[in-house]
Amino acid sequence: MLLDLGLGSVRIPIADVAKILVGGAVNNEAWQAIVLKIRLPRTITAVLVGAALSVGGLQMQTLFRNPLAGPSVLGITAGASLGVAAVMLAAGSAITAFTIRSLGIGGSWLIVIAASIGAALVLLAILAISYRIRDNVVMLIVGIMVANITIAIVSIWQFFSNPEQMQEYILWTFGSLGGVTTSQLQVLGLIVSLGVLMTFALSKTLNALLLGEDYAQSMGLNIRKSRFAIIGVTSILAGAITGFCGPIGFVGIAVPHLTRSFLNTSDHRILIPSCVLVGAILMLVCDIISQVPGSNTVLPVNAITAMIGSPIVIWIIVKRRNLKASF
Repeated sequence: MLLDLGLGSVRIPIADVAKILVGGAVNNEAWQAIVLKIRLPRTITAVLVGAALSVGGLQMQTLFRNPLAGPSVLGITAGASLGVAAVMLAAGSAITAFTIRSLGIGGSWLIVIAASIGAALVLLAILAISYRIRDNVVMLIVGIMVANITIAIVSIWQFFSNPEQMQEYILWTFGSLGGVTTSQLQVLGLIVSLGVLMTFALSKTLNALLLGEDYAQSMGLNIRKSRFAIIGVTSILAGAITGFCGPIGFVGIAVPHLTRSFLNTSDHRILIPSCVLVGAILMLVCDIISQVPGSNTVLPVNAITAMIGSPIVIWIIVKRRNLKASF
């Protein structure tokens, strides 16, 4: 975290970063403004994103007993993208361009609200379907199909949109940690904190699901209610992150595997706080790389997470050989 605050287009010594954080005085007042007003909100956002996506991925992998499941597997992320596309692509071009530019693309409450509504609509559809379907594998397929439908709708909108609208939407799909304002950060922090606490409260349920649904049911676990709770918590976490920061992939898939590999355990009472820590560290590393220290270039964070997350998953698969054994 200190490295993320110190590195960037302007390099600030770590000792001075620490002084600024504890309220001490430094010789350069500009450094203080850079750390507190620009880099600290971005760094806290990276920690929250890493924690939320990692915990969401852990829950999805346990629920579906699938090593490739992640927070976006139920179509929640695609639903959020659909909501943003409805604002950027479906509305009138003049109104959309003016509104988004006046509010700021990354930090606009308009985009956050649209993404939240899109994610909520898909969540309601998934929850309604989950009441009728008992098989988790079928639920996984349904989630993928719902995501494909929303992606198809967005693709049609893109086809009929003008280049300016498409550019604005594509910029949003790159993902951004720097567009969250202080007021938005407070809301995001509250949602992620509640989501992580609710996930930890479900740790015994998640442990029971590892034994198989039949055995868990014989222990008195209500499978339908448990699945409802897990899907709901994961959707809130994934929807909030997508709404505030855009779609950020691979963290939710890679971190649970990385944590299991480090600790060699499947106990969710240990895995959940560990995933929060490892996910936060991984996102901070991705943020450092995306800022390209020493230059004025900022790379899309979504591309960096894919470049780092994919090799991690491949390495773990090669190392453990039988990844399915963890489920």
